Amino acid sequence: MRTTKNLARRFKDFPLGWALIWLLLALTFWPSLAEGQQSVRSTALAASNATAPAPLVGRVESVGLTVSDMDRSVEFYSKVLSFEKVSDVEVAGEAYERLQGVFGLRMRVVRLRLGDEFLELTEYLAPKGRPVPADSRSNDRWFQHIAIITGDMDKAYSWLRQNKVEHASTGPQRLPDWNKSAGGIKAFYFKDPDKHSLEILQFPGDKGDPKWQAKAAAGGMFLGIDHTAIVVQDTEASLKFYRDVLGMRVVGASENYGTEQEHLNNVFGARLRITALRAAEGPGIEFLEYLAPRDGRPYPSDARANDLFHWQTRLSTGSVEAAAQGLLGAKSVFVSTGVVPLGEGALGFNKGLLVRDPDGHVMQLTEK
Repeated sequence: MRTTKNLARRFKDFPLGWALIWLLLALTFWPSLAEGQQSVRSTALAASNATAPAPLVGRVESVGLTVSDMDRSVEFYSKVLSFEKVSDVEVAGEAYERLQGVFGLRMRVVRLRLGDEFLELTEYLAPKGRPVPADSRSNDRWFQHIAIITGDMDKAYSWLRQNKVEHASTGPQRLPDWNKSAGGIKAFYFKDPDKHSLEILQFPGDKGDPKWQAKAAAGGMFLGIDHTAIVVQDTEASLKFYRDVLGMRVVGASENYGTEQEHLNNVFGARLRITALRAAEGPGIEFLEYLAPRDGRPYPSDARANDLFHWQTRLSTGSVEAAAQGLLGAKSVFVSTGVVPLGEGALGFNKGLLVRDPDGHVMQLTEK
């Protein structure tokens, strides 16, 4: 403090002197300010979840996407990414038309497993939909991906290069240590044969679900799906849907920027607000709000489930009817005509509905 007073007397007549004093104080107290910011963030997360209702959603059951050629996609996910096929069914009829919002459909649906998580591929044998827009960017709001965990990024990236996957990132990126929430994470974006975005992700020892460290120690290149990520325009609006209506919990938040993030997303000047949510079981759902640049395009208003940019995340609930009432009360936009009973349960559930979140991403609420 004496040093600060001496500096003040010496520089009181010089404007730059006060700037030097403030710089000295900032350097002195910055560590405690940073710790305080982390404490505030933790308190905010706790307060956010304290207001959440009893959850309508008990589990994120699977993540689904529409593909153009099922055999090609199954080969890619099985041979390149180590998924295992667990079911392969073909369905048609009025109930599925009302569920998916596509008239005259015939679908082939293949369920794949990687570790404890599931991916569901759907090919519309009829009618065919539109491809992923060729000029799609990672900040467009139809963007969605799954994050596949690896225990060895170098080995995984080399394997993907051998299999000639299409890059979305310039290469694997290690997020910087100054970012307390994400520092040390390694990630890489690439694309499947239909140009759906995928991510491989490696957690350092102090981050992520501890199960990933145990699985990595047991061996294997690709270990499971940690989460699906979606681009949102407004985090608060999305929280009203996922937390306040569906009852998911906020489990993490960070703000990511810098050259590593730019090259990961392949978006110049990318600055993201990231919010992670989870149900009691299953992979998470992660919001990606681009604070910059803000020129991401909205989800197409005429999108349908047979379009190849369509993803649908299946959420298990104890009562689809109760979920429907909550969603109607929140003025959510339904894809389905309402709660649709399926009877035979060929897809693993007996009734369900499809609904859009505030940005157009589709959630499939199901009940067995």
